Amino acid sequence: MNSLKIRRTAIAVVAAAALPFTLAACSDSGSDTKAAPTTAAGGQAKTETSTPSEEPMTDDQPFGPACAGVPKEGAGSFDGMAEDPVATAASNNPALSTLVTAVKQAGLVDTLNNAQNITVFAPTNDAFAKIPKADLDKVLADKATLTKILTYHVVGQKLAPAQLENGSFETLQKDMVTTKGSGENYTVNDTSKVVCGNVKTANANVYIVDTVLMPK
Repeated sequence: MNSLKIRRTAIAVVAAAALPFTLAACSDSGSDTKAAPTTAAGGQAKTETSTPSEEPMTDDQPFGPACAGVPKEGAGSFDGMAEDPVATAASNNPALSTLVTAVKQAGLVDTLNNAQNITVFAPTNDAFAKIPKADLDKVLADKATLTKILTYHVVGQKLAPAQLENGSFETLQKDMVTTKGSGENYTVNDTSKVVCGNVKTANANVYIVDTVLMPK
């Protein structure tokens, strides 16, 4: 009888000693269960916060090495040119002064300024400088030839960079220009490189090129 009583007392003591550990284990288990959603929610919040910074930039900006030479402010800047029609905008860009002189000589200022939704491949001063001076002076003095050349640089629709990847377009002169390239590297008629592209004016997209285009 005494032995049975001692055994029962021992079992009770062991059970009492084990109880706190059992409760602690249950408590830890419950705590882990509650913590998991908190961690997951925190991870989700972090992902949602970082998503906008991972979105790709738009490609609707001027590009090319010569863009660095465009004035940062004023009428000749990208913002300033966007406010004016194309002939006026070009007159405010120092790198296009020879082109502007040619456009005035041909009497095309109003034609270009009043046109809607056009693309202009605009040769730089250096592009015109590739033409021997005697030949350039001769062209500038011949209004019909000059008009033919200048209108060959104008397409009657606004062209986005992606359209230049492998394009063929009719010009106002009625001949065709071809374009090739990708990214920020494009050529016109396989010889004239775009050095500052996708420049916006009030009525045109402008691609500044390093070589004067010649109609066939």
